[in-house]
Amino acid sequence: MEGILASAPVVFIIIFLVTWSAVKLLSGLAFKGGKQAAGTSTPYACGEDTYSPMPHPDYSNFFQFAFFFTIAHVATLILTTVPVHSAGTIVTALIYVEGVIVGLGILLKK
Repeated sequence: MEGILASAPVVFIIIFLVTWSAVKLLSGLAFKGGKQAAGTSTPYACGEDTYSPMPHPDYSNFFQFAFFFTIAHVATLILTTVPVHSAGTIVTALIYVEGVIVGLGILLKK
């Protein structure tokens, strides 16, 4: 009997049933969401509406450069680990290089 209770499926079922029953018993105490008041998602500080004349830097313009260097470095890592035992691996590596060049070209066009 001790071996059966220690098996993974039985332990999973026991924990599942304990958790499920706890959720059912305690769900009456949970907060019930309703309508949100107007202005709850706007910035507010010390009784005044806030505005910020300072610029907020946005790094989304740099994403394409980071993506470019990530693709270039991963391609370099993969190409340096290609074994040169047969012509088939060299052809596969050249096809991969062409795919990387096409992908980077598409990235730079956008």
